[in-house]
Amino acid sequence: MSSIGYLELIKTNHEYRRLWSASIVSMLGEWFNTIALFLLIFKYTDSEFLLGILFTVRMLCFAMLQPISGLLADRVNRKHIMIASNLVQVILALCFLGVNGPEDIWWMMGLSGVMMLLHGAYVTAEKAAMPNIVPKEDLATANALSAASWSSALCLGAMLGGVIVEFYGTDAAFIIDSVTFLIGTLILLPLTLPQSYSDEMKGPLLSTAYSNIKKGLGRILEESRLLRVVFAKASWNIAGGGLAGVFLVVAGSDVEGFGAALGFGLFFFARGIGTGIGPILARRYLKNEERWPMLIGLLVVASGFFYLLVGLTLDINIWLTVMLVMLAHSASGGNWVLSTILTQRWVEDEIRGRVFSIDMLTMSIAFSASSASAGFLLERGYLTLQTGFQSFAILMIVSGFVFTLWRPGTVKSNS
Repeated sequence: MSSIGYLELIKTNHEYRRLWSASIVSMLGEWFNTIALFLLIFKYTDSEFLLGILFTVRMLCFAMLQPISGLLADRVNRKHIMIASNLVQVILALCFLGVNGPEDIWWMMGLSGVMMLLHGAYVTAEKAAMPNIVPKEDLATANALSAASWSSALCLGAMLGGVIVEFYGTDAAFIIDSVTFLIGTLILLPLTLPQSYSDEMKGPLLSTAYSNIKKGLGRILEESRLLRVVFAKASWNIAGGGLAGVFLVVAGSDVEGFGAALGFGLFFFARGIGTGIGPILARRYLKNEERWPMLIGLLVVASGFFYLLVGLTLDINIWLTVMLVMLAHSASGGNWVLSTILTQRWVEDEIRGRVFSIDMLTMSIAFSASSASAGFLLERGYLTLQTGFQSFAILMIVSGFVFTLWRPGTVKSNS
């Protein structure tokens, strides 16, 4: 692993600095938007099930066009995809200003899904682009920094979003979100992003789409170690969608001494701190790359263990809960960054977008199923908040052990 420092990478690699800065600014606004959506659902419906549906709609839309997003990321300049995604979202974020009652909740969730669809295209292009501007030996540092910075944006966005929504209302949050997309676009404009294209991408888009998407899937299936790592994020999200997307939000809506928006912000701040620390610790201490696939599964187990403790101690002390959430997401952050680095190192530039799109697809489907089932079970009374944390944490622990015990066969080496 590279010994390059985080500040050195930012100072010396101008293109990475632009990519990194644009992502952070846009994500900062996204969390303002998310906190505002939570509050509107509770304000107009007070429904845990609709909260789960919001996350389900968002993640299904994120997943829906991933095969197409991956195809475009291998066919069109990835910078142009990211800019187009941001520009459309500048306008869409302002449309939320029209939400004025319970009758608007359904189109609000649909619009949020469209924004996640565009965000999915952005993320796929961004992940595929990173090895184009960062040397292979610096990918661990770049991904750890990006993950930690995403987490910082989550911390600041969630906390500041909670404060803004609590004192200035949801409209202010949506306006700020729109402005951040515009700023992110301006940062990306000077970016120089080299990219390799395969000859198969030169044909007509529609007539070659199916065969080219299929080649992305084939690239995964031909290498068993890659097939395993593609399911790394899904192994956490199969329970994490319910834990972080439903139970944690519901817990935040009823924190004694906090308003709902501030409660959301507090727990998402804890989540952000954790996911920021995890990748940094992984880069610092987990240096044996041959052990990463096994460690990815054990990190899922660790995350589930800390969430199990959340369920067991939920009513004891709010700051204990905050600390346990931080620890749970430190483990999940390590899972994310290690699996991302391996995919970037193992997969060729010409097909990397399609591989990452399938990675994002499996993750999104797992998160959607988890959040929808959690919201349903909580709303219908089959689970309490406490038993919800406990049961989904156990599911996460089992998922992590299954991933750890999965042993790939003979591999094709591209490293």
